[in-house]
Amino acid sequence: MVLRTSAKLAAELKPKSGVKVVVMIPAHNEEATIKAVIESIPREMRGVDVVIPLVIDDGSVDRTVPKATEAGALIISNASRQGLAYSFRKGIDTALKLGADVIVNTDGDNQYDQSQIPHLIEPILHKRADMVLGSRFLGHIEHMSFGKYWGNKMATWAVNFVSGANVSDGQTGFRAFTRDAALRLNVLSNFTYTQETILEVVDKNLCIEEIPITFRKRMDGENRLFGSVWSYARRASATLLLGMLRYHPLRTFFTMGGAIILVGLLSGSRVISQFLNTGAIEPYLPSAVFTVLCLLLGFQFAIMGLIGSMLKQQRQLQEMQLLAWRRSMLEKVLPTHSNSL
Repeated sequence: MVLRTSAKLAAELKPKSGVKVVVMIPAHNEEATIKAVIESIPREMRGVDVVIPLVIDDGSVDRTVPKATEAGALIISNASRQGLAYSFRKGIDTALKLGADVIVNTDGDNQYDQSQIPHLIEPILHKRADMVLGSRFLGHIEHMSFGKYWGNKMATWAVNFVSGANVSDGQTGFRAFTRDAALRLNVLSNFTYTQETILEVVDKNLCIEEIPITFRKRMDGENRLFGSVWSYARRASATLLLGMLRYHPLRTFFTMGGAIILVGLLSGSRVISQFLNTGAIEPYLPSAVFTVLCLLLGFQFAIMGLIGSMLKQQRQLQEMQLLAWRRSMLEKVLPTHSNSL
């Protein structure tokens, strides 16, 4: 990993006892807006001592990196385009190594109002939340296409259904994390972090809070971090499906198995009635075979749910070990940094 920084910013990177906020900005070919985004990040916030803009350059081929450097940001670059989820993970790891007490994630297209960062981190500074989401639907949206609006609404409903959360905007890229929450995150998706971070936070019984934000109209075309709306929906749906299996295996497999068993019983009701009345199953032999197959398949799904539940417990034990290792590594990197938000 290569870090590009300025002398002024290098001085801010030295260990301090106050609250440090790192503002992550994943970017791919955002030369038109990246400088404005960085320069609009407030450098003075109540309760915050140091603010560090961190640009994660995802293989940009334009002047994104020079523009970001000129604006005074710390830069880390992917040699080639790796995608948003990879860039997010890389940004989180770097922010933690920089000693961040609070990590803010925003976009490089200037659609989010960076002046609202103090409001975004306020619940964290007052220890009311582990993750704060900037909700576009609770605030003001200057422009969002019909497809994206309802796509975001449906995706948020799906996130709430899978996770058990109750958020209004599960797809927002304007969000903040405590250091402890960031240490606990395990984003495995190769596409996006938005849904999986909510699933992770809820699974670990951490607190989520939302604030209303302003969402601006993008001035230079479509978001370059994703393809089409339908491509995003397809890949995000796969993330949510895997999330159901990962975080709620017992409920998921029991529900599917129960539905299959119910279909089998409904199909077999006339077979049972015929057998009780005549002592034979003719002429419903095909229905009898179908019923038996449904019952067998349903019980297999139930067994898979039990196995998945045991694997989930094993995963949770491994995550506890991973968290302890991450904390010990962070203490070695930042022995003098002791803030606990």
